[in-house]
Amino acid sequence: MNTLSYRTESAKKEQVQRRWFIVDAEGVVVGRLCTHIATVLRGKHRPDFTPHVDTGDYVIVINADKIRFTGNKMLQKKYLSYSLYPGGQKSRTPADLLAKKPERILENAVRGMLPKTKLGRAMIKKLFLYAGSDHPHQAQQPQPLKY
Repeated sequence: MNTLSYRTESAKKEQVQRRWFIVDAEGVVVGRLCTHIATVLRGKHRPDFTPHVDTGDYVIVINADKIRFTGNKMLQKKYLSYSLYPGGQKSRTPADLLAKKPERILENAVRGMLPKTKLGRAMIKKLFLYAGSDHPHQAQQPQPLKY
């Protein structure tokens, strides 16, 4: 009887070939876009995905100031922050954040979808957000992300 032994190959961080993707966020719903971005940052779109290794790719998001929410979330949703001082809790709506720091909305949403570990903190560093349509990563020749 001929028995074959198959071994599961785990990716090594030195062997991972990272690619660059670019996403245009103009008119796209925040949550739906961020799930695709988190999947690519994590590496789950690749056949060599390994949960304990950062196998994800780089993602560039342009036009982050032109994203949209469904329903009345633009005025009703709240982002809370706390300064650790008494009375230091701040509440902001997405409309406020879009006016001051438009990249922060996408960053918060993607960060919430990644692991809350050292690995997740390494993955979020591969995300580059820009409010306008210009970005300084032309040398990496990013490909459009299909979702």
